[in-house]
Amino acid sequence: MKTELILLNISGPDRSGITAELTDILARYDAKILDIGQADIHHTLAMGILIKTDDTKSGNILKELLFKTRDLQIQVNFDIVSEEAYNDWVSRQGKGRYIVTILGREITARQISEVSKIITAQGLNIETILRLTGRMPLNESERPMAKGCIEMSVRGTPQDKEGMQADFMRLANELNFDISIQEDNMYRRSRRLICFDMDSTLIRTEVIDELADRAGVGEEVRAITESAMRGEIDFRESFRRRVELLKGLDISVMKDIAENLPITEGVERLMKVLKRSGYKTAILSGGFTYFGEYLKQRFGFDYVYANELEVGEDGKLTGRYVGDIVDGQRKKELLRLIAQVENIDIAQTIAVGDGANDLPMLSTAGLGIAFHAKPKVKAEASQSISTIGIDGVLYFLGFKDSYMENA
Repeated sequence: MKTELILLNISGPDRSGITAELTDILARYDAKILDIGQADIHHTLAMGILIKTDDTKSGNILKELLFKTRDLQIQVNFDIVSEEAYNDWVSRQGKGRYIVTILGREITARQISEVSKIITAQGLNIETILRLTGRMPLNESERPMAKGCIEMSVRGTPQDKEGMQADFMRLANELNFDISIQEDNMYRRSRRLICFDMDSTLIRTEVIDELADRAGVGEEVRAITESAMRGEIDFRESFRRRVELLKGLDISVMKDIAENLPITEGVERLMKVLKRSGYKTAILSGGFTYFGEYLKQRFGFDYVYANELEVGEDGKLTGRYVGDIVDGQRKKELLRLIAQVENIDIAQTIAVGDGANDLPMLSTAGLGIAFHAKPKVKAEASQSISTIGIDGVLYFLGFKDSYMENA
């Protein structure tokens, strides 16, 4: 009696019960299943089953499968797999696995083609491709804020991981999409803490600029803000200079600014999903506590650390601040502190921000994401999102729209 390894490739219109009927035949002959995979694309089934059986049974198995697939109006092809080929396949299971996520307002054949070429050039193999976003309507007027995302599972060891990352970033800029590459390890699917910058991340403005406009020093403050975010001047010095310019501003304006903050696309959806999934969330901001607390109450953040403005007895800003400045180094320290308090491994943390002062926490977190970031930040961050809202973070974590349809 000789062992045979047979690969079954099944395709055709999908319907309920096909898997049960085909595997029932295999079960009657005590066939061993060594590998199995199934996908459904627009109601069309694609299934592969690798079985082990002995040559006294294989003929009857194949005959019954042919009759059954004809009745089911699907097709089956058989390929004999050699023991050498099977053992070679088994030996590759110790190699690295990566998840490549492609994200944008839409996904095009050109994007997938160019990404696949880079993957192939690195000696890697794409094993599975999964769509994470919902079904795209044909009428563009029905999807003004549509999103497209696919996730590739890639096997192998890159020849030059940093070079591959650089090629991905260059391509993403050229073709207007976002791309992420992450090791598919235990931490990727067990993230537990996510820390956000506030200004130009959770909100589409810099609050200090809003305050400066009310104080009549908007242009001066904005120039300092932009220079700091580009990393041209030290954040602490820029912060001190900007706060000084706010001297004399009545604090009553803060309530009006808070209630009219332009919230970034996707914040509400992102927070609903994260809270439902048990994540701890934090705002670590170089902005001001008053506005961080407002967002905490509105969206349910667990922690807020930001800067406190000093208020005089007359209810006006003194041009000074209270306590330590929350700068880039402080954000990094707070990320570690919260992780320690929550008993979370640093590899299970995520940081999201846009400015140069976010880089320390982005590089410290298990997953650092530059969000609609300045060029310097995007160039140094390992992952970035520039084409859609902040809920795009969820796709980098492997969430599917079908998991989030009620969020």
